Amino acid sequence: MAEMYPIGRILTGCERTLRAAQERLLAQTVDQAEVSTGDTGYSLRRTTLAQARAVTGPGTFYRRAQRTLCFRPSDQPGWWIERTDQPEQLGVAVSARNIWTSQRNIVLRSGSPHNYLRMVEHIVALRLGMGLDDVIVATDAGDPPLFERGSMDLVEAIEAAGIVERDEPAHFVTVREPVTIGGERGDFITLLPAAPGDRRLRLDCAVDFPSAIGQQRIQFDLTPRTFRHGAEARTNASLAQMILCRTVGVFMADMRNLGYNQQNILIHGRTSYFNEPKLLHNGKALEPVWHRATLDLLAALALIDTGRFIGTAISYRAGHALDCRLVTLLYRHGLLETVRT
Repeated sequence: MAEMYPIGRILTGCERTLRAAQERLLAQTVDQAEVSTGDTGYSLRRTTLAQARAVTGPGTFYRRAQRTLCFRPSDQPGWWIERTDQPEQLGVAVSARNIWTSQRNIVLRSGSPHNYLRMVEHIVALRLGMGLDDVIVATDAGDPPLFERGSMDLVEAIEAAGIVERDEPAHFVTVREPVTIGGERGDFITLLPAAPGDRRLRLDCAVDFPSAIGQQRIQFDLTPRTFRHGAEARTNASLAQMILCRTVGVFMADMRNLGYNQQNILIHGRTSYFNEPKLLHNGKALEPVWHRATLDLLAALALIDTGRFIGTAISYRAGHALDCRLVTLLYRHGLLETVRT
């Protein structure tokens, strides 16, 4: 994989700051590389589910309540969220057009203020990760279930339902030119166009925390295998964030993560973890960076509702807010184009 990336068109940020941030990214060691030259393993036909499959777990924001997601086959293009407790509301399209907020997690909403779903990133990442184009996600609340194995319960539900091909080709989309968005803390995301005839999405993702997480960087091509590997990665939180969620956080809707416990998130301190991290590679725990790449960044790219995004995505120290801002600006500036098959 090339070590130097063009910055291209700058959507936000200044070139000097972005080049300095890219130098810091390139200075980080690649802890794990999973790149390929062959077929990605995804169908080149449009896909949906063979049957419906439900999964239930404790609520992310209200741990005493059990929440259910049901993945259903769909004849209409794209992913749609249907609140079964809001029978007069239309489905919420999984699209950048329906982002309500992305400060701490991605919330999608359409129509009524009650017709929303919080923390959708861990759900909609499956759209690209599993090559699943058309599906209805039925939910009985705006509070999704939280699991002890990241999004693996959702992956296994999709696998049990079965992915089937539809009688039309899959749609692919990429950026017209290299584009970069810069944040306010040395973070950035760069997207590069897909090479002619290449239907892969390659990711180079790095995080840098002043805690036990430290610097982590992975490079991989998105395949069913690499996505399944990363889907087990849990959200990470500091001990201070855990305490905040369970104290004054109960009075703040976007911080009321009462479902957090020592099994379903990775808790980190300044020099060590407070529980056992997963996804070790050569003795180093890479759970945070795999979560960032497969369940956060992919989720934002899944909000590009015109097709499966292909090309290269480079992310350094970025988060939900920058992810969603990028996808929104891609549409605002007309920077997406369909790839002809």
